[in-house]
Amino acid sequence: MVHDFPDEARFLSDGDRARVIRRLKADQQSSAEHESFKMSYFWASVKDWKTWTSAIIYMGADGPLYAFSLFLPTIIHDLGYTNTKAQLLSVPPYALAAMLTIAIGYLADRTRQRGLCNICVSFLGIIGFSMLLGGNSPGVRYVGTFLGALGIYPCIANTISWASNNTEGVYKRGVTLGFVIGWGNLNGIVSSNIYRVKDKPRYVPGHSVVLAYLIVCLLGGSTLQYLLLRRENAQRLAGKRDAWISGKSEKEIELLGDRRPDFIYTL
Repeated sequence: MVHDFPDEARFLSDGDRARVIRRLKADQQSSAEHESFKMSYFWASVKDWKTWTSAIIYMGADGPLYAFSLFLPTIIHDLGYTNTKAQLLSVPPYALAAMLTIAIGYLADRTRQRGLCNICVSFLGIIGFSMLLGGNSPGVRYVGTFLGALGIYPCIANTISWASNNTEGVYKRGVTLGFVIGWGNLNGIVSSNIYRVKDKPRYVPGHSVVLAYLIVCLLGGSTLQYLLLRRENAQRLAGKRDAWISGKSEKEIELLGDRRPDFIYTL
């Protein structure tokens, strides 16, 4: 059974519960206290610009992710491999992408620079799909799949974590992640319709659309959100948002969630 709040977790001892709550408070998390659902949390997520920029960024990674498995078998077949060897050759791009995902997760968590990680990694995907789009030989396109996977998979986990880090409040975070992940998954409909049989083996229309996703949504969206969050952090550190809590009680200030002036966003 998964419990919503530490004070409900019966498997924790009193000491463990106090330790968990202390850590959550130190991390400025509202889940340190029991929180009840209100529609205001839903509307707070809907009205938050970060919800929609995060959805655009996730779309830029999730669309290419769904497309990946649609063209990789064709490239391997063009290399002259079938059956067992073909299956084995489909593994290396995913394996390398898994290792980079773990490395980026560790780096982003330690540096709190998730936006920069997204931006840097997205260039790998852009280069990879440029090779897929312009490569004349199956070998070049196969190498492109490695770079494509390396530029997509780390951004999936990193974008979800980035959205979560910058949304305070258990229920608001839940609504935000629902929008972000739900919108990203809907782009699987696009991916499944842009890789047509008549376009094989080059799949020029499909690769072109995916490349646009990577440039506009993943790279462009990550850059935009990074710059906006950096600007907002500067405003808060300079005390220009202190008026938001003027005349409010401690409880009212806490209910502001990530709109509290002392809440510093993860870049």
